[in-house]
Amino acid sequence: MNEVVIFWFRRDLRLSDNAGLHAALLSGKPVLPVFIFDKNILSGLDEKHDRRVDFIFQAVQDLSEQLRSFNSGICIKYGTPDQIFSQLTVQFNIHAIYCNRDYEPYARKRDEQIEQLVTAQGIEFRSFKDQLIFEPGEILKADQTPYTVYTPYANNWKKKFTDKHVAAFSSVSNPNYFTRVPSNDIYSLEELGFFSTDLTYSKPEIPYSIIANYDKTRNFPALKGTSDLSVHLRFGTVSIRQLVSVALETNETWLGELIWREFFMSILYFFPRVTDQCFKPAYEGIRWRNNEEEFERWCSGTTGYPIVDAGMRELRSTGRMHNRVRMITASFLTKHLLIDWRWGEAWFASQLLDYDQAANNGNWQWAAGCGCDAAPYFRIFNPYEQTKKFDKGLEYCRKWIPDLNEVSYPPPVVDHSFARQRALDTYKHGIESGKS
Repeated sequence: MNEVVIFWFRRDLRLSDNAGLHAALLSGKPVLPVFIFDKNILSGLDEKHDRRVDFIFQAVQDLSEQLRSFNSGICIKYGTPDQIFSQLTVQFNIHAIYCNRDYEPYARKRDEQIEQLVTAQGIEFRSFKDQLIFEPGEILKADQTPYTVYTPYANNWKKKFTDKHVAAFSSVSNPNYFTRVPSNDIYSLEELGFFSTDLTYSKPEIPYSIIANYDKTRNFPALKGTSDLSVHLRFGTVSIRQLVSVALETNETWLGELIWREFFMSILYFFPRVTDQCFKPAYEGIRWRNNEEEFERWCSGTTGYPIVDAGMRELRSTGRMHNRVRMITASFLTKHLLIDWRWGEAWFASQLLDYDQAANNGNWQWAAGCGCDAAPYFRIFNPYEQTKKFDKGLEYCRKWIPDLNEVSYPPPVVDHSFARQRALDTYKHGIESGKS
């Protein structure tokens, strides 16, 4: 049996400018592309009409179509990674496994397990930097400890950056690089226990004119003022090197958003406790109200605050939410309703098409005031003022709340002035208690 190398697709669902795939193609051995629908992850998803699973499935199918021109395809499997690789090592004569590094706690543990499994059989496990410009540990303070404040991190990021960091890895060109792929085990979403959604996968397109004006339009949810590339960046259907190159040419504010992404990944990597704990321990002293009825009103977009409700309805309907509105809705939950940020983070995690653990966690802790580089707890968004600033004509609100001016639209779940003072008192007392 001829030797092959496996390229294991994960958060890098593209053939072009793919670091690990490029290395595999240069190995001199035929490459067997593999994608695993991870049972450890899928079994934790309660909603079986999950847009993310549908997006991934369609993206993998698109990759397989592209590879057919090279007389190949993708070996698509469903199971736990250790089970799948145990099967593949029997089925193929594998010289090495190539992949791109992932930095989330589960992914790190998974990769350590697979590396131990295959190296015990004499198979190399080779991982590469691909989804970040600077991975955790590359941007550190002078004393070699990680940054916990964004601005100095970003300044050092920009100082260390050179053109070589965005040099693209060459695309696939020679069909002889790939091996024939046996019949797939997985042909449909239903075989995974999931169902098709309203999502139609489309290849990423970079909206240069929108990015060029990003700093002027990004805060207005009724405008098409953001790139809509977050889901493609999340699943790697577009290269971070390409996006940073565009940002450098067009808009520094947009570049800053890409650096925030790397900053939050560094925080999660070095401080994995933030997955379920406040970055600032004193904030564990806050006594959350955690009213379940009010939480349900927030989830369903019936709080009586239009900008909040519009965002929550957009999320439930599409899996997307404008970034400014994400901040407003998160602030409302944690400050106005005094509901634990972990509840909101979990809801967003279940709903967002572009869900990224590091960014979701970092942004929720920022909104709650308990994270690194967080806004002070006494900064509380006023939903009415936010609406006046960013949706003055109520275009966004009316789009998602057809009954906005009808008697059926609910009254406010809580008075703003009352809620603001209650939050200030609760936070102050809770932080003092947490410090003692």
